[in-house]
Amino acid sequence: MRLQMQAIHFDADPKLLTFIQQKLDKLDTFYDRITSGEVFLKLDRNENTKLHTKLLEVKLYVPGGTMFVREQGTTFEEATDLAIDTLKMQVKKFKNKRNNARAAKGLDGLSEDNGVVVLAEDMEE
Repeated sequence: MRLQMQAIHFDADPKLLTFIQQKLDKLDTFYDRITSGEVFLKLDRNENTKLHTKLLEVKLYVPGGTMFVREQGTTFEEATDLAIDTLKMQVKKFKNKRNNARAAKGLDGLSEDNGVVVLAEDMEE
């Protein structure tokens, strides 16, 4: 999968970018048709606290759709892990919907009787 990563208003460590790339590459095991993606790394600067919240946005492109997730955490690694968990669910749901739609198209001339698939022409007899 081809990924474009952007760190907004700071320079990201190459180790962090490699970590994110490796985590997102694991999504190929769930759905291998992911064509490309975009990753945005942002620091949320809150005036009340000295710590900056890390924001991670991931957009994945697949044929017939786009998946998007936005997560925040105390570190980018934590936000990445949360985003990967969410993306796994989205990818599985997308793949399941796609397979169910294809199965429904293929079974237009078929009906199920007690767990046995019967062709429509056999039912007329």
